[in-house]
Amino acid sequence: MVNNGNKRNLKLILQTLPKSGTKCVSEETHNNVIVVADYVVVVSENYRLPNSTISVTVTSPYGNIIHHKENVTHGTLAFASTESGLYRTCFSSDHSDEDGKLVVTIDWKIGVAAKDWESVARKEKIEGVELELRKLKEVVEGIQNNFFDLMRREAKMRDVSETTKSRVARYSISSLGICILATSAQLWYLTCFFRKKKLI
Repeated sequence: MVNNGNKRNLKLILQTLPKSGTKCVSEETHNNVIVVADYVVVVSENYRLPNSTISVTVTSPYGNIIHHKENVTHGTLAFASTESGLYRTCFSSDHSDEDGKLVVTIDWKIGVAAKDWESVARKEKIEGVELELRKLKEVVEGIQNNFFDLMRREAKMRDVSETTKSRVARYSISSLGICILATSAQLWYLTCFFRKKKLI
């Protein structure tokens, strides 16, 4: 992935597709976030435009197919995330018998960058500073949501860590107890054995 600019929610990605197989890009996305991506096939090295088509599939973190297109040279995918996690977008060439390489450019926009601000400005009749303030407000809300999500993850990881620590402590104490019992049993058995043989 190539990050375009310093914004996390706007990326320009170049993918070189293998002659056979699939190339995937993935993006960690929170719940209720708008994702928009424009993809275009770039013809290179002996590819003819009519044959330079690809298949595109987007899957959610739980494996649900959100977007699927075949035999396309360009297109747009758009969805609102319903699950938090890693969303995978996979591209594959439809003509693996051709020579040369096929390059796909993807303009990936998430959250505030994916919103059509021109439509919002026309609909709500806002412009200039007011529009920029509206954008900044949504950016701040996105940062706040990310912060709360990080806090939830941290709490979950802390709970898992505490649970694991208590289980390991119980297991260690149980193992030590079993070792002490086994040692005591061996000593008792050996003492009885040596007494029977009148060695002690």
